[in-house]
Amino acid sequence: MQILPAIRCWPLALLLASLALPVCAEYPAMPVRVAEAVRVTLAPEQWLAATVVSRHEAEIAAEANGRLLSVAEIGTEVASGEVLARIDDTFAQLKVDELTAAAAREEASLQFLHSEMRRLTRLAKQNNTAQTQLDDVASRQQAAVSELNIARTRLQEAQEQLRRHQLRAPFSGLVVERRKRGGEWVGTGDTLLRLVDTRALEAQASAPLAARRFVRPGDRLTVTFDDGAASGRVRTLVPAADARSHRLDLRVTLSGDDWSIGQTLRVAIPRAAASEVLAVPRDALLLRGQGAAVFRINAESQAERVTVTPGMASGDLIAVSGDLQPGDRVVIRGGERLRPGMAVQILGDSGGK
Repeated sequence: MQILPAIRCWPLALLLASLALPVCAEYPAMPVRVAEAVRVTLAPEQWLAATVVSRHEAEIAAEANGRLLSVAEIGTEVASGEVLARIDDTFAQLKVDELTAAAAREEASLQFLHSEMRRLTRLAKQNNTAQTQLDDVASRQQAAVSELNIARTRLQEAQEQLRRHQLRAPFSGLVVERRKRGGEWVGTGDTLLRLVDTRALEAQASAPLAARRFVRPGDRLTVTFDDGAASGRVRTLVPAADARSHRLDLRVTLSGDDWSIGQTLRVAIPRAAASEVLAVPRDALLLRGQGAAVFRINAESQAERVTVTPGMASGDLIAVSGDLQPGDRVVIRGGERLRPGMAVQILGDSGGK
């Protein structure tokens, strides 16, 4: 067998030696976002289906008979006291004019009797008139006062009837439905339109009887919808259950203008008493086949895997038990790519991106 010269074996030996050595490369720190574990008071939650409703909604009905002259269009926004519809008031105005004249006549008659009473009183002091004549005028004066009061009452009634030919908004809102149109004959009680206050909105939900123990007016509850989440305050939990469903009417006041009447929501209510727990954001929890865990960042900016046991959840927080302390930094973004011992760069820290 031919033996290769030693000089030709050196490159091959160097190549084999280099392949046998481990590759040493520096990996960049993994960018992550963190949050602190906190000790808070939480309660387990129950989610209820809810619907956005208005606190003020009314069907506006005619309060007089007559031909409808005008009615607000659908979509019209009106302020409280603004005219929504007008009914022909010709005959009502004539009645007011008639009774105004009648009241003026009775007032003139009473003024005459006042003057006559003063004249006869002076004559009676001089013994120049009979007492019976004085009594007769006094009696007629009292009757005239009554007649004037009756005339004024009838006039006020006619004025009220005239006023009711114009239907005014009982509250500020939006016309969402119109039942009658201009030119139609309407009678007292006929529904003309539906008015809804689109600013005073609340979520209506059906709550179990047990909710009375954990929900109080003024409590702030989480409300979720298609595009996100918000919070609202409990206005009332009506303590009267429906006889068939045994459920309570829950109303949660909503703020802002991004709600639509009829919109479906979900409302979270507590289903047990609150207790103090150690909690982390939901995004920090890693669920694997071997159980739940979080990545804690130590003082050397390295990731440590900590096994935890999840507990009750409320909003964005979830209670955990394990080798965690309040103030520990846990990863909430980027944890799915981490391995124990890996160096991290905390986004938002000095030098983070």
